[in-house]
Amino acid sequence: MTLASWNVNSLNVRLQHVRNWLESNPVDVLGIQELKLIDEKFPTAAFAEAGYQTAAFGQPTYNGVAIAHRHEAQDIERNIPGYPDSQSRVISATLNMASTQIRLVNAYFVNGQEPGSEKFAYKLEWLAHLERYVAEQLAQHQHVVLMGDFNITASDQDSWDPNGLKETIHHTTIERQALLRLLALGMLDSFRAFEQAEKSFSWWDYRMLGFQKNRGLRIDYVLISESLRPALTRSWIDRAPRKWPKPSDHAPVLVELDMARLDSST
Repeated sequence: MTLASWNVNSLNVRLQHVRNWLESNPVDVLGIQELKLIDEKFPTAAFAEAGYQTAAFGQPTYNGVAIAHRHEAQDIERNIPGYPDSQSRVISATLNMASTQIRLVNAYFVNGQEPGSEKFAYKLEWLAHLERYVAEQLAQHQHVVLMGDFNITASDQDSWDPNGLKETIHHTTIERQALLRLLALGMLDSFRAFEQAEKSFSWWDYRMLGFQKNRGLRIDYVLISESLRPALTRSWIDRAPRKWPKPSDHAPVLVELDMARLDSST
């Protein structure tokens, strides 16, 4: 089973990219961020033609998240319960995957603009509520996956210029501590479970030949609960769509799980 996360930076603009990518990469689940459209405009039929059911949570112009899935989904939840938020950033669902269930949380983390700003304060507040929510999901479900655009570099190896960008947005100690607290709940950064090439990034600025010079950041993640560790067989970043005409500035990140291993490990 393969799960993927992709910030498409406008589904209206890049729907054909997504369809082309799914045709070549028929993943079981795709979490999408930055839809930038309202629910009524979500291309449900296009995903159905590709073999996917969908659940979306959009808004005009900004943000928006969706889950495209081949398996039955239930208990769909939008945003973080108990935290009033006018922005569409989180969508969760329980997926019935063969003989087991996975609680999937797909999130578009707050960018934060710059340390000390009002948007940065919102980011920290939002992260605290997300931490509470993920803890609740782990208490309620055996298997949990948290995926999305985190807008945080986990460590210096996730940045093309860790010294020059030290304590700037996505690189601050307080942001990284928030990510560490999510991991400490019992989550695993699937990408770092394997040896990876140096300077493996998932986002590159459109400006100054960022992609061509590999001046990027790894800010897109698929975290899995420790209960899924025995099933984890692969985790990677697909850079190919970033080379396409008019691409998203993010690349898809993927995780492969062999669910049969869960049965054999118990």
